[in-house]
Amino acid sequence: MRLDKSRRRRSFFVGAIIFFCFIAAIIQLAIWVYDYTVARTENGITVLLVMLLVTVLLSLIATFYDYARHRSTVEEPVDRILEATEKIASGDFSVRLETKHPYGSYDEFDLICENLNTMAKELSKSEILKTDFISNVSHEIKTPIAVIQSYATMLAGSSLDEASRKRYADILLAASTKLTGLVTNILKLNKLENQAIEAPDERVNLSDLIAECVIGFEELIEKKQLEISCELDEVTVISSASHLEIVFNNLLSNAIKFTEPGGRINIRLGREYDRAVIEFSDTGCGISADTGKHIFEKFYQADTSHSGEGNGLGLALVKKVIDCLGGDISVKSELGVGSTFKITLKSAVITPGEKSYEH
Repeated sequence: MRLDKSRRRRSFFVGAIIFFCFIAAIIQLAIWVYDYTVARTENGITVLLVMLLVTVLLSLIATFYDYARHRSTVEEPVDRILEATEKIASGDFSVRLETKHPYGSYDEFDLICENLNTMAKELSKSEILKTDFISNVSHEIKTPIAVIQSYATMLAGSSLDEASRKRYADILLAASTKLTGLVTNILKLNKLENQAIEAPDERVNLSDLIAECVIGFEELIEKKQLEISCELDEVTVISSASHLEIVFNNLLSNAIKFTEPGGRINIRLGREYDRAVIEFSDTGCGISADTGKHIFEKFYQADTSHSGEGNGLGLALVKKVIDCLGGDISVKSELGVGSTFKITLKSAVITPGEKSYEH
């Protein structure tokens, strides 16, 4: 909420009139006293002493009035605000300040109080999120480290046969790979949250980029005997290829992970007016409507049966990248049927021969 400038001018004008009337009344009172004293006595010294006394008395009244006005309108609000900022600076985000005037008649101090309340509320949320994040990271890191320590200890033994050594080495490799992926995603998320993506200025051919990402997962797709279909129109956007690659790789990885062997993955790329639209669909386990509301939150894992294969940061990273690039992402899913992730990117460059499709 911003302070209404016209109301602010009116408030200042009213205050100035009140102060003017007060000073004028004091001056008029002094004149009346002078006239009355002169009419009562012709002794100049008496008149001088009376006017000196009246001047001191009226000056004290004016001073007290100015002090009381300054105290109530400036010092008290400033003291409350300073006390609140000291508490916030010390880590107490439960501070809330009451406004002096009703909503719609706020002055500058009321607005500062409202802004401080909002800031304290947001800092409190951030503190909770930070605590939860650290707790989740600690939990996620603890598991692979425990696996690495356990199997490394067993590998150090001399009584293992070659087959067991190879199996333990594979387990160690998988645990270290998961740990590396977790740390990598945390670093990427931290960078995106603390450093805004510069305005993208490169032309990215989405069909080529998606094709390259699919080729990168070819071995996993063949291993699970998945059928993959790509309907890719030639669409170019002004964006960031490296960041979009993060998005496509994460969505492809999830589609492969949650689709049972023999299932199907479908990728569509087209254009709706001046926007690029990409869809990743699979015939996997699907998610419920309630789960869909939290799917892009950090460390949230919809399917706990696959929790060992991920760290719950992939979709949070995808959402953050899309937000930073000025796009949108949504999900439609049904349990036991599959999921469809839809990405909409702005600034699609229209070239001859490009197609578009409606939903």
